[in-house]
Amino acid sequence: MPLNPSIKLTWIEIQKRHSVPVNAIGVRIDPKDRFTLKVWKAEGIDQFMRK
Repeated sequence: MPLNPSIKLTWIEIQKRHSVPVNAIGVRIDPKDRFTLKVWKAEGIDQFMRK
């Protein structure tokens, strides 16, 4: 199920400021939270992670 476009844009803008995976409100994603990491990767948010 795709994300709402406004949520995805917000998540991308927040992710651009962090060098670790974060959720749509800017909290670091726990490595054990496989569902959120799967969505993070599937939606392409990982491409915007600051290096």
